[in-house]
Amino acid sequence: MTTAALETLGLRRSFGGIRATDDVSLRLEKGSRHALIGPNGAGKTTLINLLTGVLRPSAGRILLEGGDITALRADQRVGRGLARTFQVNQLYPAMTPLETVALVVSRRLGEDRRWWSAFGASPAVVDEAVAILDRFGLADVMDERVSALPYGRQRLLEIAVAIACGPRVLLLDEPAAGVPEGEREAILASVAALPGDVSVLLIEHDMDLVFRFADRISVLVAGALLTEGTAAEVANDPRVREVYLGEGTEHAAA
Repeated sequence: MTTAALETLGLRRSFGGIRATDDVSLRLEKGSRHALIGPNGAGKTTLINLLTGVLRPSAGRILLEGGDITALRADQRVGRGLARTFQVNQLYPAMTPLETVALVVSRRLGEDRRWWSAFGASPAVVDEAVAILDRFGLADVMDERVSALPYGRQRLLEIAVAIACGPRVLLLDEPAAGVPEGEREAILASVAALPGDVSVLLIEHDMDLVFRFADRISVLVAGALLTEGTAAEVANDPRVREVYLGEGTEHAAA
């Protein structure tokens, strides 16, 4: 068996007497497009926080490309190639998209201590930042303040920031959350166009996005994995329809 891009082994996290993550063993294959779904309170965001080092597990291990990262800090995991987005934007409203992405590129290249001079003096940093913004359809607003951007474009910028980290594994925590209907298609297109060599784990309530994106789906219920399979297998599983998706899932997977 080949080494997984990201893997959890018996991962647990308890808060008092509540087990929010219950013996989760999840395998994200290299280059895969994997979705994690489940009802509200299933423990999806807790699991993401465990994977990224925001929380420490009560038990179990986390492996990134075969290496144990369970004890690493969040920033150390980013340095190892693991990046994420958040349900709520973590952007600097007074900066521009170009400044935002260039700052991340500079930090990845070890130039962030001389950030302002590096931004002006390093064509490579600027060129990469512009290329990333262009990939996400943001080149036309790269000099506007982030606070002035429509919410959907702010969400796109957050994905662009994650890609600027140079990840090999990307965790997308509900990228379409709160995005108006008219701006959702750009999110769907940007997620679909993510680099093929980046393994992606998507956490999402939007079933349209999930079924258009994922080649494999895991279903989390009450902190434990209920089932896993292809989109068609999950959509046709009566246990999934009962606890979460409803009969409309059969139409979504058609």
